[in-house]
Amino acid sequence: MREVLVRVAASGVAPWDALIRQGKSKVSPQPPLTLGSDFAGVVEAVGPGVSHFNSGDEVYGVTNPQFVGANAEYAIASASMIAPKPLRLSSLEAASLPVVAVTAWQMLFEHARPEVGQTVLILGAAGNVGAFAVQFAANAGFHVVAVVGTNDVEYARSLGATDVIDYRTSDFADVVRSVDVVIDTVGGDTRERAVTVLKPGGILVTVVSTDFVPARSDI
Repeated sequence: MREVLVRVAASGVAPWDALIRQGKSKVSPQPPLTLGSDFAGVVEAVGPGVSHFNSGDEVYGVTNPQFVGANAEYAIASASMIAPKPLRLSSLEAASLPVVAVTAWQMLFEHARPEVGQTVLILGAAGNVGAFAVQFAANAGFHVVAVVGTNDVEYARSLGATDVIDYRTSDFADVVRSVDVVIDTVGGDTRERAVTVLKPGGILVTVVSTDFVPARSDI
């Protein structure tokens, strides 16, 4: 594996860290280990076969496919899982991006694959993955319906949502119908109700469960 040694400037803490710590991750080694996957920092050294990074480069990304090792002064990262840090972002900002942004991107463009003009309903649109999904979807030309709490209505609009539903005052299942895609970051009963608003042939992508089976056979 082509790797680089990075002096860590910032690293993230995420829900999956708790699963890894508890030994419940399907991709990570069993504890003891060093937690942390998302990070930003400066390349200290490059390993054999690495030609697109040099010592002194500012980078950000994920350490490795096991999602461990970033919460340290130095981390070894797979060269294929990092990128140059955007100049406009601080290290703290950059370290908050990788897994959640990639998750939102994959849900939309690798799994759901909506077309321009289609309606995308995003559940939990003010959360970390949901907020990225709103921005990606709006930028791609989709009709974005964001479901958020009262305090996040204006925030969702600022991200580019076409329509915003406050779940504290309205049930989205009473407001929208025949949506093309549902992006679910909430799960439970909320996801079950989302199934009812999908058009025939619609697509629901969830990040909450790997064993969800919808009650409809036409989606």
